[in-house]
Amino acid sequence: MSTRPATELFSEWATKNKDEGMERGHAASVKAMLDLALPRVNKPYSAVDVGCGNGWVCRALESHETCLRAVGVDGSEAMIEKAKALGDGEFHLAVLPQWKPATAFDFLHSMEFLYYLHDPAAMLKIIHDEWLKDAGVMVAGVDHYLENEDSHGWPEALNVHMTMLSEAQWKDAMIAAGFTDVEMHRVAAKDGFIGTLVMIGTKASN
Repeated sequence: MSTRPATELFSEWATKNKDEGMERGHAASVKAMLDLALPRVNKPYSAVDVGCGNGWVCRALESHETCLRAVGVDGSEAMIEKAKALGDGEFHLAVLPQWKPATAFDFLHSMEFLYYLHDPAAMLKIIHDEWLKDAGVMVAGVDHYLENEDSHGWPEALNVHMTMLSEAQWKDAMIAAGFTDVEMHRVAAKDGFIGTLVMIGTKASN
């Protein structure tokens, strides 16, 4: 049986209001990610959330005095419709990696998006080259990775493609994409969960 697009799964979740559970479930990881990454970002800053879901991270970023604008991008039509209904931010329905932003950003956040791609390393290179300004910062979190054995059965259970890399492979992909000062962290571990794997990198200034 062929796998279904992840965007189809997320639209199904949005119609069932499972996005609210995703927001609650990822809140601790995202807070830790922002706490780790935002001190690197030049202020004031523009931000983009890749795989924004219902836009909750964009709304959180917009509450920061130093955030000039926060843009959300997602491939699920139902998620984007919900994001637009919940706030007045800028949201784009887009299939990645084909879609490109009109302008580059100072800060890029992504939670639970990259491993749905068949070639996440190529997406990291595109983010570095085309999505970020010089000195821009990226932070991304993934729960599906080699060291998290509990996640190994997710692709079959959900019938969607997931690319599983190890922590070392994610770090190598960040460096190969051109990021500097790459850091890897595990955050929000609890109840047997070893934590969200977080990668942070900066695009060097020319």
